[in-house]
Amino acid sequence: MMNKNTVSAIIWLLDDEPQVVESLQWLLQTVGLETRVIANALDLLSLPLDEQPGCLLMDVRMPQASGLDLLLQLKQQAILLPVILMSGHADVAMAVRAMKSGADDFFEKPFNDQQLLDSLQAAVAKHRQALEQQQLLISFGQRLAGLTEREKQIMLLLVKGVQAKKIADSLSISPKTVDVHRHNLMQKMQVSSLAELVHAALLLDLPLAFSY
Repeated sequence: MMNKNTVSAIIWLLDDEPQVVESLQWLLQTVGLETRVIANALDLLSLPLDEQPGCLLMDVRMPQASGLDLLLQLKQQAILLPVILMSGHADVAMAVRAMKSGADDFFEKPFNDQQLLDSLQAAVAKHRQALEQQQLLISFGQRLAGLTEREKQIMLLLVKGVQAKKIADSLSISPKTVDVHRHNLMQKMQVSSLAELVHAALLLDLPLAFSY
């Protein structure tokens, strides 16, 4: 899992106005946020946007592509990076469309510096949590793959709240064998309690992945 104290955040900047980019870089540096300027909007989807926590701060209207269109493409590709849109020619309809398309916030230029910083910090925290959850899901998936079919059966029944004796009866095995399987599967899943096992099952969506 990511260490919150060592993984720095990146604010990706995409705006066709050099003065705006320069001003934003200065503002973000004052609070210790690393910035990376995207030179070409068409390069956006090829960048490693989900490699570390961050946020994309992007103008709506650019020569190469619309910020709203790029936002939709990011969502279609399941990119977790939060997006904050800004515009010097905003109206209510544009702001509503941006939020409905998945933007985390919308600012009209010129904006209040502190409000923007607060929104960026919230977006970074959201992205950090999403990346941690994604890593945890991958890790649980790998652990699940190491279970035997019998262990998977018993795990699913356990997280559904079925008692060990009923599991034994339904699978035609002894309660002691159920206990052995339970001990083994919890070791393999690297959990120490039923509550942690249920949490793993929820992340993995086990009721959909398995049927019994």
